Amino acid sequence: MSHLRLSDRFVALLAATAVGVYLLIAVGATMAVTDAARACAAWPACGDGFALPTTGAGALALSHRLVAVAVGIGILVVATVGFTTATSRRVRAALLVAVLAYPVQAALGAVVATTAADTRLSAAHLALGTTILVAVVAALAWTLESQTGDPDDGAAIDPDPAPAPDPVSEADPGTVPKAGLRATLRAYVTLTKPRLMWLLCLVAGASMFLAPGPLNAGTVVATLGGGVLAIGSSGTFNHVLERDVDRKMNRTSDRPLAVDRVSVYNAVAFGTVLGVASLALFASVNLLSAALGLLAIVFYSVVYTLVLKPHTVQNTVLGGAAGALPALIGWAAVTGSLGAGGALLALVVFCWTPAHFYNLAMAYREDYARGGFPMLPVVRGETTARKHVLYYLGATLVAAGALAFVSPLGILYALTTAALGGVFLWAVVSLHYERTAAAAMRAFHASNAFLGGLLLAVLLDSSVV
Repeated sequence: MSHLRLSDRFVALLAATAVGVYLLIAVGATMAVTDAARACAAWPACGDGFALPTTGAGALALSHRLVAVAVGIGILVVATVGFTTATSRRVRAALLVAVLAYPVQAALGAVVATTAADTRLSAAHLALGTTILVAVVAALAWTLESQTGDPDDGAAIDPDPAPAPDPVSEADPGTVPKAGLRATLRAYVTLTKPRLMWLLCLVAGASMFLAPGPLNAGTVVATLGGGVLAIGSSGTFNHVLERDVDRKMNRTSDRPLAVDRVSVYNAVAFGTVLGVASLALFASVNLLSAALGLLAIVFYSVVYTLVLKPHTVQNTVLGGAAGALPALIGWAAVTGSLGAGGALLALVVFCWTPAHFYNLAMAYREDYARGGFPMLPVVRGETTARKHVLYYLGATLVAAGALAFVSPLGILYALTTAALGGVFLWAVVSLHYERTAAAAMRAFHASNAFLGGLLLAVLLDSSVV
């Protein structure tokens, strides 16, 4: 905690206020979907306006109002501190937006709670809450940039020399060194990028449970099985296409194709078999799932690996579509079509990807420079990358709040995402002050915990509802 310099009360207040505003949005969205406000239709409390609630829904509604009061106080305090201490005009402008929007948002909330308001008022209420969240996160990002940024860190870096070539990698490309069965199996498993599988399968699983309609075990097994095989196929082709670059990077220099433990021919054949098998499983569910599965394989293997990653600084942002597609596949597997819930879950993953991966890119900045990849920290520096992590974390929270607004999710989702979002935000703020590879990896792992917790909450809340 000392790394955060908690004596800087303004940054701490901004971070706490951002989490509070998100919690307000998430709980409010839950109330809108469940119509919990009707259980406490008086103001400011229930019954005659001063009675305590007698039902769980009424308690939720009153709790939402109490959180709104606390958030309002937080916004007023942080704005007061900001206007007296912040020198940046854009920080003051963002705080002014939050201060002006909050009373209107609170008034709309009172109208929605005490009248039979239509969904347009509820949507306007959510939109104003989102505006406040964006303003507070922007003020936090700009404040941290001014306090911890280094204007010179965007200069070209001189990476360490490439690692000494492994003697194995100097062998004739047509030969593969002999290895035991266990080592060979391990090499093929590595090609499939198993670390990606659990999270992407969890995305598809959460989307399936979120989707309306009957869900049977056969659909779940076929969809998740197809997902595992599709990820394995994409990962294998990625290994094939990046084998020469992998040899230049410390992080990837021991990959199976980089050291010729698996031949290119065998890897291509392996990836093809996995891809065909995955499409067969998806097609056994429905053709839309198979089409989306094919799109996912081609996008990651070809579009991301060959086009985006080596050629544009926006590779991580645009490449987020690969991780978002499992949400659409899961939804399509259940409904046979696309829908708002699946699309918003895909948007959560899409926005989360840069907030997640930029941390890894900062931790391995020299490695990516050595590989020739134009990652954001390499091209524009870590100050910009840290700021963009906050931007995309804010966008992720906005998308997560919108998901709660259109889907039958409960209080577990709201509390889980607020708590883990707070941990993620703490790790990112800490990274701004520490500016080390260890801090970047801590933020990277916090981002994994956030998305994993969000997806588990979706599964559990959807199962209960």
